[in-house]
Amino acid sequence: MDVRLKIPDDIARTIQGGQPDISRAVLEVLALEGYRSERLSEAQVRRLLDLRTRIEVHAFLKAHHAYLNYSIHELERDLESLKHFEQTLKS
Repeated sequence: MDVRLKIPDDIARTIQGGQPDISRAVLEVLALEGYRSERLSEAQVRRLLDLRTRIEVHAFLKAHHAYLNYSIHELERDLESLKHFEQTLKS
């Protein structure tokens, strides 16, 4: 989908920052806000920004101080996996 925006020049320059492509800058702002508000998943951010891997998504989010959405359920699952791995190493 193509979207056209009418943005005042001074605001466009602020959004653009040092990036030469205003369209890319706006897309990144959209991706960041979408992720921070939990409207977009990591996979959707990856597709929106045409990034190849989750690691690239994580690097993009980190560079913009957007922290990963990591639920307590995911933490508990990861801790269980770690415990299982430790038990396997001890055996």
